Amino acid sequence: MLRRMNRYELKYMIHASRYREFVSDLLYFMSPDPQGDGDGFYRITSLYYDGPTFPCYHAKMDGIDIRRKVRLRVYPGDDPTSVTRGTVEIKNRYNRTVKKERLFLPLDKAEELLRGSSVEGLTDPQDLVTAGNVQSMVRRMGLKPACIVSYRRQAFVGSRYESKMRLTFDMDLTGRVHALDVREPAQGHHFIPMDWLVMEVKVDERIPSWTTALLAKHECVATRVSKYCTALADGMRRREEAQLHKENIYG
Repeated sequence: MLRRMNRYELKYMIHASRYREFVSDLLYFMSPDPQGDGDGFYRITSLYYDGPTFPCYHAKMDGIDIRRKVRLRVYPGDDPTSVTRGTVEIKNRYNRTVKKERLFLPLDKAEELLRGSSVEGLTDPQDLVTAGNVQSMVRRMGLKPACIVSYRRQAFVGSRYESKMRLTFDMDLTGRVHALDVREPAQGHHFIPMDWLVMEVKVDERIPSWTTALLAKHECVATRVSKYCTALADGMRRREEAQLHKENIYG
């Protein structure tokens, strides 16, 4: 897996009624990601970190073009309690251009780093730089676990003509602001309606013309939705409603 990458990421919403037909057309140009099951499916759980006043959340909501966020990502399969490794990632966004810095670590080491501690045993110069950047952000911004987002992804990879292109569908998107441990099997709440999917087109330079034609044919809606921000807002709203309900009952 890549430790560094720069690319464009464009997001679209696609309705479930059009999803299967879109995939059928897509298979003429792309193949299921071999890292998933035979059809390119796998599950993702991401723990997002933010500061006490949620600066990462507000940077997105305020429309700031240059922003950064840190997350811990795992691939839990059907049993999150068995996860032993994680990916610590800094996502740097410059308008529509995304640069990612990644570290692949045993889960306990990843959690140590995200508490601002040093991680021993790193020898790759790029890994050392990334670890230092994570430590700096954690300490400077006071980053703490803020929200967990979990979903099922179907991923496709490009042919030899667009070898670095990826297209993904994210579905069954849930989030929570409690039980902030990626090994915890706690249930989250759907923060995007079940009949909508988030589709991401990821390219190094430009979107191929066939992709543009498919997007138009299947009426995909361009969006700038952030899974983290949407899940966090939904979770905080639910928490406030639960607190108000509790106060109304017990006075």
